[in-house]
Amino acid sequence: MAFLDKHKAIETHATLLMVLSLLVVTIGGLVQIVPLFYLENVIEEVEGVRPYSPLELAGREIYIREGCYVCHSQMIRPMRDEVERYGHYSLAAESMYDHPFQWGSKRTGPDIARVGGRYSDEWHVQHLISPQSVVPESVMPKYEYLMGNVITADHIADSMAANRLVGVPYSDEAMENAQADFVAQADPNADTEGLLARYPKAQVRNFDGQPALTEMDALIAYLQVLGTMVDFSTFQPDPDR
Repeated sequence: MAFLDKHKAIETHATLLMVLSLLVVTIGGLVQIVPLFYLENVIEEVEGVRPYSPLELAGREIYIREGCYVCHSQMIRPMRDEVERYGHYSLAAESMYDHPFQWGSKRTGPDIARVGGRYSDEWHVQHLISPQSVVPESVMPKYEYLMGNVITADHIADSMAANRLVGVPYSDEAMENAQADFVAQADPNADTEGLLARYPKAQVRNFDGQPALTEMDALIAYLQVLGTMVDFSTFQPDPDR
């Protein structure tokens, strides 16, 4: 009974309640944050995860510019219903080169963390031009104008440099070949030996089927790489983490 009386005193004293609440939150925060300063790496490195190629990076920027993250998440939680519908749960390493990450907070449309390779390029083109033609119940807006927006590699090195500044390990060689790699990935007739050495498993082809290199090419290149870097048939999580 004496304990309840003391508890009542705290609840009826606004200043005391605020101070004690702040103290509890501070202690809880320190318990979670302080141990991280003593770890060299808080993300388990996973084989296959690499920085985005120049064209994929440009496509990601278009994805962000158009607000696609508002309706599509890229984070599959380790719950049975999500894993059965979308695929293997998301790994922290898959987002280690995302600045900012695209986990999202809402799913008006489905999660697309594993959309790479699930649909053909033609399907993506049609879906972006007229979403309702392939998914009748979709409320997604049309992005047909991306097909007409010719894109150049003029600023891709700057974008890569900005990402490099925040920790994405683009090599000097990758920076020097940024513009050439950008163009080569959408040209099936280009010499892509260097591109594939720098970005293993990068998909090389004319993504939108048009002669010019467009924003549609870049966006589809980005969508087609999502979830394809890690070979989950051989992935074994570190038991010590």
